[in-house]
Amino acid sequence: MSTSSATYARDVRATWWYTALSIVFLHVFAVFIWSFVVVLEGTSLEIVLNLVGAVGSVASAVLLLVHYRREPLDDGDDTARRPVWPLVLLGLVSAALMGVSTGSLLVGVGFAAQTLCLVRWRHGIRLRLVVLLLVVIAAVWWVDAARLHPDGYAVSGFALPLFVAMLPPLSATSLWWWDIVRELDRARRAEGRLAAAQERLRLAGDLHDLQGHHLQVIALQLELAEKMMARDPEAAIEQVRAARASVDEARRGTRDLAARFRGVPLPDELANAADLLRAAGLTVDLLVDSAAGGAPADVLGPVVRESTTNVLKHGGGGSASLSLARHGGAWVLTVENDARGAASPVGDGAGLSGIADRVGAVGGTMDATRLGDRFRLTVHVPEGVTA
Repeated sequence: MSTSSATYARDVRATWWYTALSIVFLHVFAVFIWSFVVVLEGTSLEIVLNLVGAVGSVASAVLLLVHYRREPLDDGDDTARRPVWPLVLLGLVSAALMGVSTGSLLVGVGFAAQTLCLVRWRHGIRLRLVVLLLVVIAAVWWVDAARLHPDGYAVSGFALPLFVAMLPPLSATSLWWWDIVRELDRARRAEGRLAAAQERLRLAGDLHDLQGHHLQVIALQLELAEKMMARDPEAAIEQVRAARASVDEARRGTRDLAARFRGVPLPDELANAADLLRAAGLTVDLLVDSAAGGAPADVLGPVVRESTTNVLKHGGGGSASLSLARHGGAWVLTVENDARGAASPVGDGAGLSGIADRVGAVGGTMDATRLGDRFRLTVHVPEGVTA
């Protein structure tokens, strides 16, 4: 996960765009070829009806895909779902206009089925719906063939209806594949969070064992020093010195554990921060340089954690963006979020002074700015620095 979090995120977005654009392209192509037939052979009224239906059908498909992308994967959370039926109604009415203008029942039913296949149905409904729609489309196709070509379907009239008939199941299977990719990505991110949590638990256990051992030894040494103080002051002083040495040893061990904990790669820190903000209900944009694994995690890691806490405490709770890029020989970390009013001036408290001190110690700079209803934190750290 250390070098691939941002890459995986880009791959998932690319998969969505490929899926959505493929569906839209096929939909527009089907609308265009039927509209072309109407323009060549139809009346003025049929051309107008077809134009309105074509525009409405494409608009419905695009809006349904946007809605599909934003819908949560969880089946049981109805409160998080956005209303979709106005978009479905637009698609069905547009399909009816397309069917009337072309004089083909198959066109109307095919585009209506396409609209229904762009809805995120509950688990188990999609497969049954696609099978039912295929049966209906086949029956309508047979009725159209018998009505329009009583002497038999010509080969030239077969390809176009077949394309419209196959469009709904192709769209449904494409979205089903996208759901699989999205579920796998969510599982990958959950696995990363679990691994981080396990590492923290292991660190906590090691710290408990280390401190418990040294504290017990120090307590015994000081107890011996107290008992020896009256009858053997020199021996008591030796026990105090031993206790002080035990304190130094405990301090070194604690520093070693802290250094191991700070070794989390910065791309993972940013991915975990984005997941945390999304879990809090924010819309988050994450942009990470492909070489961010070499950024100074010891310096910027605490900054990421502190700024994430600030967004949760003081942000408006709507949206945020995290970015890490290399520019002009420095790493530039930018955290931006919607502000919750102007109750306090930028820079007062909220851990900003601590961030400024941390990056200033390595020759970096920090800038906190309020831009209208947005708050932006920008940190510059020279390349190659260490904490």
